[in-house]
Amino acid sequence: MYIDGWTLAIFLVTFFVLLAFGIMLVPYFLKKRSFPKKLLLTAVTGIALGFGLIGYHTYFFTFGDLEGTPYEETTESPQGTYTANAYYETYGGAAGGVNLWVEITNHEQDNEKEVIYYSDAKSHFSLEWKDDQTLSITNEEPRFPESNQSIDLEVGKEIYHDRGFACQSFLMKDRYEECYEG
Repeated sequence: MYIDGWTLAIFLVTFFVLLAFGIMLVPYFLKKRSFPKKLLLTAVTGIALGFGLIGYHTYFFTFGDLEGTPYEETTESPQGTYTANAYYETYGGAAGGVNLWVEITNHEQDNEKEVIYYSDAKSHFSLEWKDDQTLSITNEEPRFPESNQSIDLEVGKEIYHDRGFACQSFLMKDRYEECYEG
């Protein structure tokens, strides 16, 4: 489940509205006040909006808003059909981590770009073309073999997202024959 800053803020405000609603229910049950309809409506709206945003981020996910720093030199496929570029972006401050993705440029289709791999970065990362259609992505932590997120992907047919967002997205899952998640 993906929760961004806005969704978290909505849930936080909704929590406090629900808390106020609960407090206002006490006088209602003691028959001293009217039912707090506005607080109830506000709380229900906040809950619906929060879950709506979670659903939107889950089922309409794209890689459209990625902005990162180039990770390595570009890697061109053997026949020059594609170029693979890796990018990274840090998150979470000192206790956070690094997100890593691979973007493919298709030189036969007006340099169209698509992200085919997205994951947390590990200490050992490399790109290598096996042939003109297959890119081998190594992303592993040698001391922790269970965290290995290395994969061979066939460009245009396969995609990888470590948390599975691309595989759940209505906008992306039909574009690829196979979608892998970590």
